[in-house]
Amino acid sequence: MISFTFETTPRIICEDRASARLAALSAELGIRHALIVTDSGLVAAGLLQPALDGFKAAGMAATVFTDVKMDPPEASVLEAVAQARQAGIDGVIGFGGGSSMDTAKLVALLAGTDQVLPDIYGIGLAKGPRLPLIQVPTTAGTGSEVTPIAIVTTPTNEKKGVVSSLLYPDLAVLDGTLTWGLPARITAMTAIDAMVHAIEAYTTRHKKNPISDSLAIKALQLLYANIRRVVADGRDAEARAAMLQGSMLAGIAFANAPVAAVHALAYPIGGHFHVPHGLSNALVLVPVMEFNMPAAERLYGELAAAILPGRSKGADLLAAMRELVAEMPMEQRLRDVGIAETDLPMLAEDAMKVQRLLVNNPRDVAYDDALALYASVY
Repeated sequence: MISFTFETTPRIICEDRASARLAALSAELGIRHALIVTDSGLVAAGLLQPALDGFKAAGMAATVFTDVKMDPPEASVLEAVAQARQAGIDGVIGFGGGSSMDTAKLVALLAGTDQVLPDIYGIGLAKGPRLPLIQVPTTAGTGSEVTPIAIVTTPTNEKKGVVSSLLYPDLAVLDGTLTWGLPARITAMTAIDAMVHAIEAYTTRHKKNPISDSLAIKALQLLYANIRRVVADGRDAEARAAMLQGSMLAGIAFANAPVAAVHALAYPIGGHFHVPHGLSNALVLVPVMEFNMPAAERLYGELAAAILPGRSKGADLLAAMRELVAEMPMEQRLRDVGIAETDLPMLAEDAMKVQRLLVNNPRDVAYDDALALYASVY
C-alpha cells in the first residue's frame, strides 16, 4: 500500500462572475475589513470594480494594495504587510496572478504575527495564526490558489519559497470571466506553466500518489485540449473556464507531488532577468524533458496516452510539447529575453541551489547538466 498525505484548499467555487460576490464570501469567513492584494493593471482594466461595488453595497470596508510586483521582491511583500497593519484589516484577498496571490498569502501570515520573512523561507518554518484568506486567480497558470507555497525574490535575486500548510487559503474563487481577453502571449505563458505543473507532478520522484496522478492527468487533458483555443480567441468562455479548472487541478497535484528541474532551472531566469515565470518554464521545459527521458520515459508515455489518441510513447509526449511550445506567441530562446551566453554559468550555479526541487527530478541534475541544458536553448 502506498503511504501518502494529501491536502488542499478546503473550499473552491468555480462560477462565472463569482468575484462580484467577494463581500458576501468574505463575511462568511468573519472578515469585516479586507485587504485586496492586486496590481494596478487589473484595477485600471476594471476587473476589480464589481467586487469593490459589492463591498460598498454591503457596507464593508476594503483597502486595496495595488503595488504587487512580478516575482514579488521582499520589499514589496513587506510594504503590503505594513499597509495591512496600518489599515487594521482582518482578512486578505489575493486578486490576480501568482505574484498577487503569493503576496496575499504572506500578508495573511505576517500581518498578525511578529515573524520575520527571511526566517520562514523553507518548509514548515512558518507559524500561525494567519488571517482569513481568499484567493481569486485572474490567469490560468500558477495554481497558487490551491498551493501552500509563496515564492519571493530576495535582495540577491534568488527565488526562495515559504512552504507551509498555513498558506492554503480558506477559499479559492475561480471566475472564468476574469481571464477573458487576456493577451495571447500572457495566455500562452501561463498555460504552459500549468502544463509544467501537471507533467512534473506526475513524474516527481517524491510524494507521487494516486490522487495527485489523477488530478495531473485530468489537468493536462483540459489544458492541452484548450490551450490553442484560448490563444486564438481570448473570449472563448468555454475554453477559458476549462483552462482555469485545469490550472487549479494541476496546482492541487503539484502541491502534493512537488515540481522538479523545470522549475529549478526557471527560477534563476526569472530572478535575475525578470522574465515571467511561465515563460521561464516554457524556455526550459523541452530540454529538461529530453534530459529526463531515460528515467521518465514510461511516465511520459502514460501522459501521452491521456492526451494523444493512439500514442503512448514517451517520445510522443516530448514531440507534442516541443511542437506546442514552438507554436506559442512568445520568446523561444534565452537570448530572446536578454540573457547573454556569459550569463549561463551563473544561471547554472543558481539552479543548483534549488535543491528542494532538484531532489524531486526523475534524473539527477549536476552543474554540468544544468549548464548544458541552458546552452541548448540559448
